[in-house]
Amino acid sequence: MHAWARLFAPFLEAHGAEPYRDADYYAYIDGKPRYDGVRSLLASRGITLPEGEVTDAATLDTVHGLGNRKNDAFNQTLAEEGVRPYPASVALLDAIERAGGEVAVVSSSKNAPAVLEAAGIADRFEVVVDGAVAAREGIPGKPAPDMFLRAAELLGLPPEECAVIEDAESGVKAGASGPFALVVGVDRGVGRDALIELGADVTVDELDELIPALERAGEASAVRNDGDPTTPARTTTEEDRA
Repeated sequence: MHAWARLFAPFLEAHGAEPYRDADYYAYIDGKPRYDGVRSLLASRGITLPEGEVTDAATLDTVHGLGNRKNDAFNQTLAEEGVRPYPASVALLDAIERAGGEVAVVSSSKNAPAVLEAAGIADRFEVVVDGAVAAREGIPGKPAPDMFLRAAELLGLPPEECAVIEDAESGVKAGASGPFALVVGVDRGVGRDALIELGADVTVDELDELIPALERAGEASAVRNDGDPTTPARTTTEEDRA
């Protein structure tokens, strides 16, 4: 968010456009591939720029130039501010690990590996489907479900046995448009009602709110499998969804 604000606040001011707001990030940028975010924000202000090339200098006022300028701002923000993982998110990762679950990161950002490394949690994810992977493999970005489907494939799981956890509008749309068992919307500014309208089955403020349902599912799995807790659960109950 800080990097996008560094890009668009002065740019929009220089073009005499409506000022940049945090709400713009959620509505037009969050969860999308970098250049798609640039296009969406510009369209919201009625600004048209040449597409340019991926190799455009960050000083150029093209779609790709602005995207590259944003990346420079991101790297500066990362160096100055660092990254701290949400404690509640780490708690959920711990609970999933205890339950024998599998996890993957699906991010439109090509900077996802650098962020995970800076946050000290890169070793928690063997599967990372980010913007670089999507570009290399020709995978459509969010709000298409394809990046999540690819992550499920790499985990060796059918998507019907996977849950999508997302805080971005485009990410929730992507999860809802796929055959996933559950879509969890995390309200980090979008709003719970908006997340439900976009297709989330469950909404939370912090991810540790999911731990009790995860533990209940584990207990139910142990009962169904004659006390063998190593066999994963195959279903999600309505109580768990609640």
